Amino acid sequence: MAQLTLRLIDEKFAIHSLAKNTEIPSQVFQAYIYFIAKTFDEISIVLPQEVKLNSDDVEPDWQALEVVGPLDFTLTGILSNISTVLANEKISIFAMSTFDTDYILVKQDKINAAVEALRANQYQVLLPKSN
Repeated sequence: MAQLTLRLIDEKFAIHSLAKNTEIPSQVFQAYIYFIAKTFDEISIVLPQEVKLNSDDVEPDWQALEVVGPLDFTLTGILSNISTVLANEKISIFAMSTFDTDYILVKQDKINAAVEALRANQYQVLLPKSN
């Protein structure tokens, strides 16, 4: 598989955990970007860190790498390959997928090491433009 391009999003994110029967707070839907996952056991919400949420638990200080898409559903191994590169460097991830692409969240203090590891493995990583 050809190596893909990733784009570092210039934003800090927080990952929230809520009980499975919790109503999704309205401020989630007013955020300019968010991700919600509901399972039989819990609700996870990823939001820009500045959006405050009363959640059961929160894990702050994540940054996102977006796999530049859209990606075809016939492609295989995208998350597997990226997560293997990062796991080899002892960098944990939180992965999210949408219809068009994948996002890999990495703790902010590991993002530079993640970018270096991905580039060393022939991934192109686009950095945010400086203002």
